[in-house]
Amino acid sequence: MKVLPEELNFLAIEEEFSNLNNSQIAIVSAPYEHSVSYGAGTRNGPDEIIKASAFVEFYDDEFNRELCFEKGITTLEPIDFMGQSDQYALNKIEEQIEYLFKLNKFIVTLGGEHTISIAPITAHFKRYPDMTILHFDAHSDLRDTYADSKYSHASFMARVAEFFPNDRITQVGIRAQCIEEAEFIKANGIKTFYSSSIRRGLHGENWQKSVVDTLGDKIYITFDIDYFDPAIVPSTGTPEPDGFLYSETLDIFREINKAGKQIIGLDVVELAPMPGLHHPNLTTARLIYKILNFSFFNK
Repeated sequence: MKVLPEELNFLAIEEEFSNLNNSQIAIVSAPYEHSVSYGAGTRNGPDEIIKASAFVEFYDDEFNRELCFEKGITTLEPIDFMGQSDQYALNKIEEQIEYLFKLNKFIVTLGGEHTISIAPITAHFKRYPDMTILHFDAHSDLRDTYADSKYSHASFMARVAEFFPNDRITQVGIRAQCIEEAEFIKANGIKTFYSSSIRRGLHGENWQKSVVDTLGDKIYITFDIDYFDPAIVPSTGTPEPDGFLYSETLDIFREINKAGKQIIGLDVVELAPMPGLHHPNLTTARLIYKILNFSFFNK
């Protein structure tokens, strides 16, 4: 298993702080795209996130630390799916994550389309059977099939719901779905914070705390960047209006820290980079580093 050199790794940090042996954090790159339904390009997301991360500052004033040098962050070479798709691709991702678990790494998986999240969720659930899922997205992704595929990016959470306790799934930011998805949510106890209900104040003034109150002590994050408003992140396959801003999103993670809950892993998916438009790539890279700071706030 090879890691990327300094000039190509996440944050572009020296080998001393990015080698596999000494790093507590590992970046898995899964540039998989097979079922996009509108705009394409998510296969380029991991590479552009890593490139943009070279311009993320190391110091976090909120935590008064440079996490990358304290904990180390290693970046693995992108997974080669060899032209294969669906379960083959998921198996490749899961194998790499399980190997990294044997080395006691905290793992960040970069996609690619949202289908890839099935693999890290599966691997983390085996390791943390009491975990809950916090799903950031504009879409609930609960269609049983989409475009004749059970492995569509629009169906990833439907596949997760087949093996994961549905009442331990919390979704936030949802604002585009079909009626069958809405009915599935109601019938199976999935906790869904719709954009419209948040904006209407139905979850209280501190809606971020309301989200966190639904979560257990161990939290896996799956983050589709189309959760954000297209005004700040237009570079995604299916951008939806009435999305969320960066600062209000970070307040969810602050509430996680206040509650003493633990983030155990994350994936970030669905960035479809646009030529000449750099700020969505940088925003995504900075988001990842910021979530890592929240994940290690008491470690």
